[in-house]
Amino acid sequence: MFKSEAVGMSNIMFKYKALIALSATVLLVGGCASNNESNVMAGGIEVSDPFEDVNRAIFSFNTAVDKAVIHPVAKGYNAVVPEPARTGVDNALKNLRSPVTLANQLLQGDLEGAGDVVVRAVVNTLLGLGGLVDLAGHEGIEYEGEDFGQTLATWGVGHGPYLVVPILGPSSTRDYIGYAVDSFADPLRWYLFNIEEEGIYYGKVGMDYLNLRASLVDVLEDLERSSIDYYAATRSAYYQRREALVNDQGSDVITAPAIPDYDDY
Repeated sequence: MFKSEAVGMSNIMFKYKALIALSATVLLVGGCASNNESNVMAGGIEVSDPFEDVNRAIFSFNTAVDKAVIHPVAKGYNAVVPEPARTGVDNALKNLRSPVTLANQLLQGDLEGAGDVVVRAVVNTLLGLGGLVDLAGHEGIEYEGEDFGQTLATWGVGHGPYLVVPILGPSSTRDYIGYAVDSFADPLRWYLFNIEEEGIYYGKVGMDYLNLRASLVDVLEDLERSSIDYYAATRSAYYQRREALVNDQGSDVITAPAIPDYDDY
């Protein structure tokens, strides 16, 4: 019974993500043909937002869900789990992402960065309690997150239209496609699905999302309190954050939530 329910949920999530990927692709093509009247400036970066009215409506819905559910859960997690434990979880999740990060470093032609990923993975896995302790970081080999959206950017692919997806949040078409590709290509997902341990992967995805939202809850609330237009402020912060990551500058501004990959594509 549980297996059939899991399969049913898998089919639902497959259709939902397939719809997002298809819509993103269509909107990316459509955005290339859109006129400049839909473009706005966000922190000195030109942004295409041809679907602003729809985006704002979805953003309002997401904000209500954040206040009613996600932020209370994130605050509860921060309050109950000690900071060292939260840091350990964050370190372990980054370590599990090493294969995807390595692939993107190589696709971007950054051999030095790829070497750092390998060293970090080996040192932190073998000596850092499976990645809970960032020993490599303490030795000066800092974590550098790379995703396929950044890879596409280095190949000259533009953001395309700005999108706000229910629950999943704000991003650009390019970056949503990038997140989907990373999720599909993740060796951990393939391994766990092949040994029929999907539940472990679902747990990892849920922890990814909780970890991200817990790290952003205070930033988002401060941004909302200090903004005349919360939607525009979030859009600007997102594009500035992505620009910094593509240029390997790093930033503690805002990033969009990764797409929760609940099942196979």
